[in-house]
Amino acid sequence: MIIGAQLYTLRDFCKDLDSFSETLKKVADIGYKTVQVSGVCAYEPSWLKDQLDKNGLKCVLTHISPEQIKANPEKVCDDHSIFDCNNIGMGSIPGAFPMNEEKYRAFLRDYIPAGKVLKSKGKKLFLHNHYEEFRNLEGGGNLMTRILTDTEPDELNITLDTYWVQYAGCNVLEYMELLSGRIGCVHLKDMAIGAEDYKHKMMPVGSGNMNFDKIVNMAGKCGTEYLLVEQDDCNGVDPFECLKMSYDYLRSLGLE
Repeated sequence: MIIGAQLYTLRDFCKDLDSFSETLKKVADIGYKTVQVSGVCAYEPSWLKDQLDKNGLKCVLTHISPEQIKANPEKVCDDHSIFDCNNIGMGSIPGAFPMNEEKYRAFLRDYIPAGKVLKSKGKKLFLHNHYEEFRNLEGGGNLMTRILTDTEPDELNITLDTYWVQYAGCNVLEYMELLSGRIGCVHLKDMAIGAEDYKHKMMPVGSGNMNFDKIVNMAGKCGTEYLLVEQDDCNGVDPFECLKMSYDYLRSLGLE
């Protein structure tokens, strides 16, 4: 498995091409070799390829507009091929909050055909979870369990976000095992409880309460290729420093 940086963590430093370029350099300087491109400014695929090559980075996953995927999956595939990325992601189901049976069915209708196009072009469609996907649906089960029976593994994969599974009150290890073979990319972020407000806080990996020794071990058993560090909220700490803390911790586990 390979460590990567989810650039959504650094979205405030990627609002134009110049700052995006500088951010990629800083990420490479930390030691990361792979990134997920998400939450950044608009870019041309050829520009991104040049920047990745210049910094010795590889983009292994994106988050792009679901409407782009639905409207023209062929072009989406062609664009991703320019910068050699085979995993194409959605940040969430459109209008997923709150999740219900109707929205889930609409998602299958609108996006599984696109997933089949991606498959035909050697790409994979990934869906990133938050906590809402663990709400029980009217038809029985939650979205994560329903996906297993309603879709094929080569049509839809899951970017499993460890923090949001925990936030939803679910067992991260159990869901990783349940989704084995579909979680080639996993988001790692840690959870702690705030000392003053007692609310959940996102933390660098290894500095919260989640057992990442076991999570990383389970990921290896489930066919995960990329462990992508993400921290939506750095609680006032420099996001680059948070990414470095996570990187150093994961390196201490023997990952690269």
